[in-house]
Amino acid sequence: MSIQTLIVDDEPFARVRLRELLNQEPDIEIVGECACGREAVAGIREHRPDLIFLDVQMPDLDGFEVLREAGVEETPVIIFVTAYDEYALQAFGVHAADYLLKPFDRSRFQDALGHARKHLRNPAAEAEGDLLGAPGAAGGFGAGPCLDRFAIRSNGRVILLRAEEIDWMESAGNYVSLHAGKKSHLIRETLSGLEERLDPRRFVRIHRCSIVNIDRVQELQTYFHGEYKVILQDGTQLTLSRNYRDNLGALTGAAL
Repeated sequence: MSIQTLIVDDEPFARVRLRELLNQEPDIEIVGECACGREAVAGIREHRPDLIFLDVQMPDLDGFEVLREAGVEETPVIIFVTAYDEYALQAFGVHAADYLLKPFDRSRFQDALGHARKHLRNPAAEAEGDLLGAPGAAGGFGAGPCLDRFAIRSNGRVILLRAEEIDWMESAGNYVSLHAGKKSHLIRETLSGLEERLDPRRFVRIHRCSIVNIDRVQELQTYFHGEYKVILQDGTQLTLSRNYRDNLGALTGAAL
């Protein structure tokens, strides 16, 4: 079945950009375009879309007011699209699938659309512990190409965790556990997928199951069969496998 999609943005160029990207997706059917909040309310009530790409700042009604005014029984999956990152927490508070910060590239757009598809297939995907597609060129807050902050739902709250606060990460199937001090946070993401969106100057893959913040590494100890023990500042011991030791060596300048 096609995903009935509504585009809402007061900027004509932004609507054209979204339309071009969505037209390349075979499972997407664009049911309408709206240039202001009032049009959006009418469009939602008329088309009952599955998915809405929704601008935040618009004439007459902003994106959040649109959702309140529409008053439909089944809220569509929402991807907010905006040039401003200060609305992120408010967006996640209404269970947005993602938050696209303008300008964004095709890769970031497809990440957001992927999150929306997951929500449509399984509404429980918005449950606690999910990694929200935070704003940024590759899914993180800020305009840079790397994640620098995570927004994590936990017990009805949204926790903001800066990437630099994370000591290390480990794979847990289709989840990743982020270890920051004495706390850990489980997010719905694969380690390989997350690795592509992290700053390679800060985070390195040291094992098929773990990524480490290089700033937290205190000591390396030789181990068996060309492997190393990676000792973090808090005493945590991780394994640097032979397949990944060049990654750490390149950043430390050590000949491993």
